[in-house]
Amino acid sequence: MVLLNGPPGIGKSRLVQALCERLHGTPHTRLLYQCSPYHTNSAFYPIVTQMTRAMHVPLDAIPCVKLDQLEALLAQADLPVEESTPLFATMLSIPSEDRYAPLPVSAQRQKERTLELYAQGLVNLARQEPVLVFFEDVHWIDPTSLEALSCVINRVQDARVLIVLTHRPEFASPWGGHSHVRTYTLTRLSRRQTAVLIAQVTGGKGLPAAVLGQIVDKTDGIPLFVEELTKHVLESGWLVERGESYTLTGALPPLAIPATLQDSLMARLDRLAPVKNVVQLGASIGREFSYRVLRAIAPLSDVALQEALAQLLQAELISQRGSGPETTYSFKHALIQDAAYQSLLRSTRQQCHQQIAQVLETQFPETVANQPELVAHHYTEAGLEA
Repeated sequence: MVLLNGPPGIGKSRLVQALCERLHGTPHTRLLYQCSPYHTNSAFYPIVTQMTRAMHVPLDAIPCVKLDQLEALLAQADLPVEESTPLFATMLSIPSEDRYAPLPVSAQRQKERTLELYAQGLVNLARQEPVLVFFEDVHWIDPTSLEALSCVINRVQDARVLIVLTHRPEFASPWGGHSHVRTYTLTRLSRRQTAVLIAQVTGGKGLPAAVLGQIVDKTDGIPLFVEELTKHVLESGWLVERGESYTLTGALPPLAIPATLQDSLMARLDRLAPVKNVVQLGASIGREFSYRVLRAIAPLSDVALQEALAQLLQAELISQRGSGPETTYSFKHALIQDAAYQSLLRSTRQQCHQQIAQVLETQFPETVANQPELVAHHYTEAGLEA
C-alpha cells in the first residue's frame, strides 16, 4: 500500500495517471474509488459508486436486473453468492427480499461480514491476476469506507495487490504500524524539473526566454499550475510556432501571464466563452457529472451540448468514461472544478443548485433514493429546504 500525500495541484493524480499509462498492456485488474466532499458521511460511498459502475446497469434498472449483475460481479470475485449477494444488495440499496430471505443476524454483524467479504473479494481477484486499487482524495473518505480499507490492509500483505491512496496533508493515516504501508510526501518541482514539464506540454518546442522565466517564477514548482499556465500561454495568441520553437508575435502585454493558479484557470475558461456555461453547470453538479443530468439542465440541444463537451475534452479540462446517454464526465482536477464553480455569481449558483435538485427529484428518483444526501446538498446550496 502506498499513500501519496501533498497539497492540491502537487501532482498526486498525475502520478496515478502515469502509473496507469506505464501498465498499459500489462494484464491486471484495476479498481478506481473516488471519495467526495459531498459524501463524507455516506456509508461506503466510493465502494458503492465503484460497484455500481462495474455492474454496468443504469440507475433506473429494475431490481431483478441489478441483482443479476451483482451476482455475476460477486461470482467473478469468487465470493459465495448466496451469502454475499443480500449483504452487498443492502449496501447498494437494491431490494432483494423476493430472491433472498432476510439475514438472521444483527445490523452490526451484517456490516462486519460485508467488510470481510469485500476484503476477501480483492484477495480472490488477485489469485486470478494482479490487482491495482486506487483510492483518490482519501481526506474525504467516509468512516465506513475507512473501516473497509483497514480490513483490506490486514488481508492483502501477501496478495498480488497494490493499493495507491492519494490525500491532502490534513488526512492522518491510521496504518503507520504496518510494514507493507509506505507514505510519500510530494514536494514542489525544482526549476530544472519545472522546465522539463513545460517542455512536455509544448511538445519539446522552446519558449521565448522571457515567457519561460515568468512561467517558472510564477508557478513556484506546483505541477498543475505549470501545466495550466503553459497551456494558457500557448492558447493566448501571443506566440507563433516557428520550426522547433515559439516566438512572440509582439511585445508581451503587461500582466499577460496570470500570477495564481486560480487566475490561470479562469483565463483558460474565459477563452472557452461559447462553452463556459456548460463547464459551470458541470461544476455545480460536482467533480463527476453524468450526461443525462447535464442534458436535463443545460439549455442546449443534444448536438450543441456534445460539441461543447468535445471542446472541454480537447482542452483537457474534463475526462470521459463510457459512451452514449450513460456517459460520465469528471474534472481533471478538483481545482479546475472549483475555478469553474467560483466563476458563477452567487445568485446564479443558487439557481443552478435549485434546478439540479429539482431535476434529480423529478427525473432521477433512483439517485434520490440511493443518495439523498446529494439532493440535500443541492437544496442547501440553493438556500432552500429539501
